[in-house]
Amino acid sequence: MTTSTSSIAELSINTIRTLTIDSVEKAQHGHPGMPMGAAPMAYSLWKNVLNINPENPKWFNRDRFVLAAGHGSNLLYNLLHLSGFDMTIDDLKNTRQWGSKTPGHPEYGLTPGVEATTGPLGQGIPVSVGLALAERHLAETYNRSEFPIVDHYTYAICGDGDLMEGVSYEAASLAGHLKLGRLIVLYDSNNISLDGGLDLSFSEDIKKRFESYNWQYLHVEDGNDIEAITKAIEEAKADENRPTIIEVKTIIGYGSPSLQGTNDAHSDPLGKEEIERTKKFYNWDYKDDFHVPAEVYEDFSSIKENGKAKENEWTQLLDRYQAEYPELATEFNRIIDGDLPQNWDVNLPSYNEGDTLATRVAASATLNALAENISELVGGSADLDSSTKTR
Repeated sequence: MTTSTSSIAELSINTIRTLTIDSVEKAQHGHPGMPMGAAPMAYSLWKNVLNINPENPKWFNRDRFVLAAGHGSNLLYNLLHLSGFDMTIDDLKNTRQWGSKTPGHPEYGLTPGVEATTGPLGQGIPVSVGLALAERHLAETYNRSEFPIVDHYTYAICGDGDLMEGVSYEAASLAGHLKLGRLIVLYDSNNISLDGGLDLSFSEDIKKRFESYNWQYLHVEDGNDIEAITKAIEEAKADENRPTIIEVKTIIGYGSPSLQGTNDAHSDPLGKEEIERTKKFYNWDYKDDFHVPAEVYEDFSSIKENGKAKENEWTQLLDRYQAEYPELATEFNRIIDGDLPQNWDVNLPSYNEGDTLATRVAASATLNALAENISELVGGSADLDSSTKTR
């Protein structure tokens, strides 16, 4: 018996949802609503677009993914597990427990595959802009004709709460100004915030606002339409002169008969009876909690296979690059290894007790001395260099 591709996709998406429900229920706290609604867009991105290698989470030329809506951490943890990262079912069962790899909000350095710590809302979009800026800077510095050794995208999933934060708009403005076309943000637009409907607190025209920042705006009306979501992501990738925000209309707590579409789905466990009704809505025939059908693991296995192949291709490209441009390659490898160059501090200024100069002037002299020897150092200010001395 064979199962259609669409049926497998639906089963995989519902597995993400049920793992979320079970994790929050076991922990007796958490945020099930966002992962339940955003599961299709996350599946579309990870399964159909994202270039990552779960066997080597630090592969340099991987695509970066930032879950800006960090309260929906179960969405990311479930994806990491299903894709083959070092994330077990027991880790999922340990969600939000002290010392676990699955804290309430993702933490960089603690969990393999997590690219950024995203606790406070608004934090993830600026981090994503920084990652996209780093890709652009390194690509323009080290890429050569026929040697695109820096060639990846930065993706983020954000929610309404992220877009209410001022820092998100400051970063978005910079991204549009710098034309960071390899930054793609999927906006989980469910019209619900913690306190109720979005009409209570947020009525901005997202399309007009982001277009004014020189972003491309795309819209997907049905958050369960994985083909439309994938098509929108590919359309976003085709425009390398503008970052893109894709507004995907979703239903928070999708599938919960009593809670979906309401702020009550945002956080806290669903409860045993509501879980039973929700799983019935998903046509979920499995009795055990934290169950993953074998077909779902098989569906996600292509992520690792594709990632390993992509990394192998890139490694061969880097080998050829090293032979053609040995000095550049040495410098590039130093940077991606996180090492400072030799004598990086040789020109640092020194001062004597009693010297009188403004702190900003001393900082400027220090920054510029470092910049002479550290090519990857990036900084700046919003048209205030004559005052802040940050150039």
